[in-house]
Amino acid sequence: MNDNIIDQNKSSDVDTLFPSLPIEEWEETKNTLHLFFQIVGKIRLTLFPKMNHWWHVTLYLSPEGMTTRPIPYQNMIFEIKFDFINHRLIITTSDGQEKSFGLEGISVSDFYKQITAYLNELGIEVHIKATPYDVPFSDVPFESDDKHSAYDKEYVNRYWQILVQVNSVFEEFRSRFIGKSTPVHLYWHHADLAVTRFSGKKAPAMEVGTNADKEAYSHEVISFGFWAGDDNVRAPAFYSYTYPEPEGLAEEPLSPKEAFWNTDNGAMAVLMYDDLRKSDSPRQALMDYLESAYQAGAKRANWDLEEFELRANIAK
Repeated sequence: MNDNIIDQNKSSDVDTLFPSLPIEEWEETKNTLHLFFQIVGKIRLTLFPKMNHWWHVTLYLSPEGMTTRPIPYQNMIFEIKFDFINHRLIITTSDGQEKSFGLEGISVSDFYKQITAYLNELGIEVHIKATPYDVPFSDVPFESDDKHSAYDKEYVNRYWQILVQVNSVFEEFRSRFIGKSTPVHLYWHHADLAVTRFSGKKAPAMEVGTNADKEAYSHEVISFGFWAGDDNVRAPAFYSYTYPEPEGLAEEPLSPKEAFWNTDNGAMAVLMYDDLRKSDSPRQALMDYLESAYQAGAKRANWDLEEFELRANIAK
């Protein structure tokens, strides 16, 4: 097993790699950024070939911020990137064109109009449903939203720095599983960075929920993610759930000791980000949490743990 990723932070400054992210200090910025993500995500949703479980709609971490990765369009490809170092939105195409604009101090309306204009100038025609998707803080069409314009560069950078660390651990965790798995990606619905493992078996058909929910959960899954907090959870946290939820899931042990089962709406394994920051090795603590949540779900749902485990000799 390659432990390079896990061991990198043992002598590092935790406040640099895992900075504090109190939701009260950047909530307006977080909401503005979330709506920016939704606009860009809906562009990818519209133009990218449809994939199973809605994998075609997601965004991905990049060395500068967040990206759509290449999107096919007619005889070219293009990419939309958030640069959280220089705080710009950049559109590049395979025929050598580029457009960009600054993110600080612009409203959601400004963002929507600018990205639409630049895409048109680049010869890319796309029509999205230009309204927020299931966010509690806004139902205003993007074109009319002049309210959401907060952009605190320090906290955007803190958020991205956290995602850099979390993404690396998620990728290492993903590599240990040889079954079907999602990429490590960001769903702009709730703005959570997530990775999901599949047993390969179909799940019972959902009787309630949206068509998107029914397609996303058509097969058995154990999912893991990180989100920066919301109206209900007023702090950043990690989560894991098993679907369909097996009996007795919340009776299984979790690691580290600060992790716990929230049973308010089914059994969800939770580890608060601030508790992770206090550990001697946050990366190792996060890996322990992911592994314990997986073992809990896989054991109770009767997954074949041995079949899905990456063997050391295979890795070599």
